[in-house]
Amino acid sequence: MEEHFFDCPKCWETISMLFDPSLKNSQYFEDCEVCCQPLEIIYQRDAEGSVFIEVLQ
Repeated sequence: MEEHFFDCPKCWETISMLFDPSLKNSQYFEDCEVCCQPLEIIYQRDAEGSVFIEVLQ
């Protein structure tokens, strides 16, 4: 598992989430660990291994 940090778009606190590096694409909902609001998480890894994470409200 890989840990990535980003800001919650609802409370603006920095939070971390663990992602499975074997997955190239993943989209799911998870609650913010600070404000407990639901977040839509879009995780993508390109062919070079760069990670792109988008967090939607």
